[in-house]
Amino acid sequence: MQFIDLKTQYSALRESIAARMQRVLDHGQYIMGPEVAELEQQLAAYTGAKHCITVSSGTEALLIALMALDIREGDEVITTPFTFAATAEMIVLAGAKPVFVDIEPDTCNIDARLIEAAITPRTKALMPVSLYGQVADMAEINAIAARHGLAVIEDAAQSFGATYQGRRSCNLSTFGATSFFPSKPLGCYGDGGALFTSDDRLAQAAREIRVHGQSKRYTHTRLGVGGRMDTLQCAVVLAKLERFEWEIERRLRLGARYGELLAASGVQLLAVRPDRDCVWAQYTVLLPDGTRDRVQELLKAEGVPTAVHYPIPLHHQPAYAHLCCPDCCPNSQALARRVMSLPMSADLSEADQERVARALTQALAQVQAATPA
Repeated sequence: MQFIDLKTQYSALRESIAARMQRVLDHGQYIMGPEVAELEQQLAAYTGAKHCITVSSGTEALLIALMALDIREGDEVITTPFTFAATAEMIVLAGAKPVFVDIEPDTCNIDARLIEAAITPRTKALMPVSLYGQVADMAEINAIAARHGLAVIEDAAQSFGATYQGRRSCNLSTFGATSFFPSKPLGCYGDGGALFTSDDRLAQAAREIRVHGQSKRYTHTRLGVGGRMDTLQCAVVLAKLERFEWEIERRLRLGARYGELLAASGVQLLAVRPDRDCVWAQYTVLLPDGTRDRVQELLKAEGVPTAVHYPIPLHHQPAYAHLCCPDCCPNSQALARRVMSLPMSADLSEADQERVARALTQALAQVQAATPA
């Protein structure tokens, strides 16, 4: 069993992917070829955002958004420590300071109720993360930002295709930034990403930044990066878009089915708020504290792969520990010891899903039976 089944997906799209890539090989425009503009148009239409700017990775998307907003040394950006390092990494590389706010104990997303208390005169932006495929409470986050004159960057690396109050992730704030890393809900066959905004000025800034700050060839109007998405990778994503709606529907069904299969297993399921859905970039559950290592060992013995997203919150990472006191985000600390992700992809079979649920239920029962009362 594979943790993420990309082989079955490729088999279903083999002819379309081959044809799309062959067209690129035939015309030879490997950088900023016609597929780049075609993909940007389709993605903008899908999200409802006015502009889509494809970039070289989800990480680069965050950096370009920060640069377009003129985030610089001395500024602060409020975010969550319960995320992949790229979130805080790009804030630091932009010269700013990440300010960590704790997460909700039942969704693992940033707790919007705690944000306002963390705002200072140096705060310039909020960067919520749509973790595991569920959007954070963007209505409250946007309201806070509006009251304080702040920008909002949705780190939507895991949530492309998700909806919040009837709108798509990536079209909920000043900027939406997503990733097309192969394991994401919409992935390419390498690195890739995209930025979304409906602000004309910010879109133009982002387009210039991704090509070394050029407003036209060899005219560098601002500091930039080499942040273009390869034409071949755009071709792959265009092919994958052909069945993306089906894949999202499938992810939603599989997520709901996991919930039914695991209802009596002893694991805690993540909450999905009623005004949004979750596309389950990772199907993550919460194990009783102290059981994860042994449960993973037992599942591995049964041929069931697992992963942990994420075992160490950023404010406990050596590179970022100096930015925050070690006990500032207790929910993040506690949940980092309990989260475990199960096999999940649109092509996960019902039989394999049942096998996972059965193995997890049995493993947890075995561990708990061996634990002294």
